Amino acid sequence: MARILSGKEFAAKIKEDAGRAVAELKAEGVHPRLAVVIVGADPASEVYVRNKQKACAELGIISDHIALPADTAKEELITRIDALNADASVHGILVQLPLPEGLRAYEEEVLERIDPRKDVDGFHPVNVGRLVLGAPGLRPCTPAGCIRMLELAGIPIEGAHAVIIGRSNIVGKPMGHLLLERNATVTVCHSRTQNLAAVAREADILVAAVGRPGFVTADMVKPGATVIDVGINRIAPKKLVGDVDFNAVSEIAGAITPVPGGVGLLTVAMLMQNVVQAARDVTRDFGA
Repeated sequence: MARILSGKEFAAKIKEDAGRAVAELKAEGVHPRLAVVIVGADPASEVYVRNKQKACAELGIISDHIALPADTAKEELITRIDALNADASVHGILVQLPLPEGLRAYEEEVLERIDPRKDVDGFHPVNVGRLVLGAPGLRPCTPAGCIRMLELAGIPIEGAHAVIIGRSNIVGKPMGHLLLERNATVTVCHSRTQNLAAVAREADILVAAVGRPGFVTADMVKPGATVIDVGINRIAPKKLVGDVDFNAVSEIAGAITPVPGGVGLLTVAMLMQNVVQAARDVTRDFGA
């Protein structure tokens, strides 16, 4: 039976580090502050925002919740972001996705409007570019959380063959770059990959991020591999499952993340780390 990589356990360690950093910043007169902008009333988004607010409260980070109606015009949303960019007391800005239907075509423009120093989601092209170049910057929370979990769990990355199933800009691609930074050999698979199961079986670290329930089956996993399940799929009103067939794969893998209770908790914890990093950078650059 595989070792269960508990998101709760590792998220607690990540938040403990962030909490110490918050205390240090407060001693210097800096009170980390995150502004979360949510447009409309998407139920899943509201749950995510509440989780972020709760984590901020636990660590002593100020959290501003800016709720706008679903029919908010693009210009109004941009104006709100510009005001947050100009406010030196705000260190992190997060626009909760997805935006409502009327704004969805402008998501890229909205995200690019955020000051890269305050882009705690790590989605701004400047931060993406810095990730690709291996330069310091704010990293996307989900893949960064997965990397930190591997480090805390003592699972070797250097020299390992990592296979990522999924090439999204939010998880798959940045995960590949973060693993490369740590000297893994990386293969990124997608819908056009031939012999996917055979490629996946070569992985020492297998990351599933495709958004399809139970997509990764036991025959796709090398015995003893570490399996990171990024998928969160609702298959019933109160039932969430991942992209991995957990019961079958846990009999083969050496370590595996559960769903729920796995990567999702790491994402929120790494957001707190990004807020701390942004507070340092913004304070320095604004001269506060």
